[in-house]
Amino acid sequence: MLGDAWLWAAVEWSPPAYAGFDARGGFDTPTVVALLVAALVKAALLWLILRAPAPGPLDRRARALRRLLYLAVVDALVLWYPIALLPDAVDAAFQLALWTAIDVLYLLVLRWRSRMLRAAAGAMFAVELVGMANELLDELDLPELGSGGIVAPGLMLGGAAATIITVVGQWRDGRWSRGTLTAGWLSVGVYALVIPLNVLFEEIFSGNLAMPVMTDAVGLVSIVWIAATARELPTGDRLADLPPARRRATRVAVAAVAVLPIIALIHPEQTPHLTYTGWSMGCYNRPGFGDLKPAERDTAFLCRARSTEGGVPPMFPDSLSDQGILAYGRALCRTKDRAEQEAILTRAGSARPAWGADPWDLVYVCPEVVGATHPELLRSTTEREAANAAYIAEENAKCRDPWPRTKGAVQATARYFLFADGDHGYLVHDPGDEAVGEAAEQAMDRVYDDSTLIGVAGSAVLVGHVADVIDLCLTVKAFRTAPPQRTAGWDQVNEVPVVSRSGRLTVPEMGEGEVGAGAPMPNLAIAGKGRYRLRVYVRVDDAGEEQHLVVVFPGASRKRLELKP
Repeated sequence: MLGDAWLWAAVEWSPPAYAGFDARGGFDTPTVVALLVAALVKAALLWLILRAPAPGPLDRRARALRRLLYLAVVDALVLWYPIALLPDAVDAAFQLALWTAIDVLYLLVLRWRSRMLRAAAGAMFAVELVGMANELLDELDLPELGSGGIVAPGLMLGGAAATIITVVGQWRDGRWSRGTLTAGWLSVGVYALVIPLNVLFEEIFSGNLAMPVMTDAVGLVSIVWIAATARELPTGDRLADLPPARRRATRVAVAAVAVLPIIALIHPEQTPHLTYTGWSMGCYNRPGFGDLKPAERDTAFLCRARSTEGGVPPMFPDSLSDQGILAYGRALCRTKDRAEQEAILTRAGSARPAWGADPWDLVYVCPEVVGATHPELLRSTTEREAANAAYIAEENAKCRDPWPRTKGAVQATARYFLFADGDHGYLVHDPGDEAVGEAAEQAMDRVYDDSTLIGVAGSAVLVGHVADVIDLCLTVKAFRTAPPQRTAGWDQVNEVPVVSRSGRLTVPEMGEGEVGAGAPMPNLAIAGKGRYRLRVYVRVDDAGEEQHLVVVFPGASRKRLELKP
């Protein structure tokens, strides 16, 4: 009756926006049915979770274990959402600390009745905690323990094995009821179904929410087992010692549980070794060649070779091993033309052989080859910034003040860099005006309305360039009164109105990008808020260099004047 968003929040215990979907269009019938069924299932399981703890004495260790287990239950039911609002590394660190303490107490509190079983449990708990530590390293952008495609499945198997051996320990201990043990075995089954169900959901049931809703509901079985384990800790019944035959069978089962996850980590020699895939988080950071140690350069090339950033296909397929990609990369370095590169990429199974390979990617595997023709690619970030600053300073030094004897209240001269593939011009605008973005768009639309190439829209004036250039020399000056016109020596002189609503008028400076003035530009609105006149002088010298002089002074007139057409 309250709508799909309320139905989702009531059943999934999370805001609809957290799931990343839009419920305004309404759920389909399978999703609604799944939510209603999941509501009944979760209500029944929640009743089992919230049952009162069993009375009875507890020693210090058992009391600590009970509290930590209930904390894990509260985290799974309630705390997960506020923790999800924090950085992912916080949640990973919390889970690692919590389960480290729980696993240690499991080893101390459970009556394993076998040193071998206790040792196997310690090994499985260690594998489980290594998996959590690996996830924390990933969230902190630190080197992980190995390839996600190889180590992760083994660590997940270790987590399932840790659950199995804990249930076996509870059975050997004798304090826990058959229902609790059943919940433990069911949680192992749910754990084993998570990966295949996720794969089916992504590949077959994409866009259908019914499958994840049911998976989430069934996943509460694990919370039921944890809560029941905490609830039944005080019961003191003991099992009689097992007969020798059953003890031997238990040892075999324990050995199998301990060894199988390790065997799963061992791959044939011909299996591709994958350090990074196209979606590895560590590959989003793209350092320059000069910022990397020699041992890190192969990894940087692997990231680029498998990158799918921007939706483009990777240079090499994920099925190709690291060694194969590095070998093909060095072969690409030795090619003489694009055709040879295309042939190598085709042989490697690339999805984009016609694109070839770019030197800024190959520099990581053959710096001696690429550096001979592109030495700038060998620079570190510091060296690149220093070279760029030196280049801008050199370009600024080439520009001279065209009115050296007429000093403005504020003034500046610098090179203004435009887009290399063509740009409309530069703005003189009020950056503090809330509507400056809209004004800039209107000015851009009006820049070609007449031959002056000046677009005016309130607090923004776009001044176009008359020659086909990628930069120009720009001088800006602000006066308290209108200066003499002095049109001699200029190709065209125009005067237009502009308004400052915040008390600022300036020209954009070059920031992170490649467009803007190469030096700081002053505030030209020297009289504060109000209306100003903006006079633009333009000329192109015999060498094709374009020079602009922008003069600003207070003035209420809204006329456009062509002082020199």
